[in-house]
Amino acid sequence: MNLEHLSRQLAFIHEIDKLKYIQRKTRLFNSQRNENDAEHSWHLAMMAMVLAEHANEKVDVQKVVKMLLIHDIVEIDSGDIFLYDTTANHTNTEEERKAAERIFGLLPTQQKEEFISVWEEFEEGQTAEAKFAKSLDRLEPVLQNVSNEGGTWMEFDVKYDTVLRKTNAMQHGSQTLWEHTQMLFEESIEKGILKKS
Repeated sequence: MNLEHLSRQLAFIHEIDKLKYIQRKTRLFNSQRNENDAEHSWHLAMMAMVLAEHANEKVDVQKVVKMLLIHDIVEIDSGDIFLYDTTANHTNTEEERKAAERIFGLLPTQQKEEFISVWEEFEEGQTAEAKFAKSLDRLEPVLQNVSNEGGTWMEFDVKYDTVLRKTNAMQHGSQTLWEHTQMLFEESIEKGILKKS
């Protein structure tokens, strides 16, 4: 048994427990409690397994799940950026790159390289798996806000145009989920929980 190898893996496992403390702006379905990053990642992984048939292209579900479990680990260092924030860019930053190097760097070299590669693939959003993973990452907050009668849309006065701009890339991963999301937008506008500018 290689104790150094195991020790590095356990150090990583210990470190990622911090993901449970990273609070997101969105709230759990039908709840006033804010979701944390670990809950978000778990929920997306489950969504990937359940909704994979709706991806535009055939995807490797295991790889999508891996992406979704890994994608926000960098927020342990960089913090969560509110999806609908109009001042901060919700894309890969130098701060996130440093976080990836530090956190995944706790792992043995081969696993570090694999995890960083998967994280980069998600961030670049070019493969079928990354496009579908990103679609799910955009869908979950919509479902949460609908379940919470507008949730953060109402709380932070997020208008329809902003929501549309932040979610329309969903169609690149799943046209089916995007069409359903557009229906949810229309219903939300009619109910007054998503306001047009």
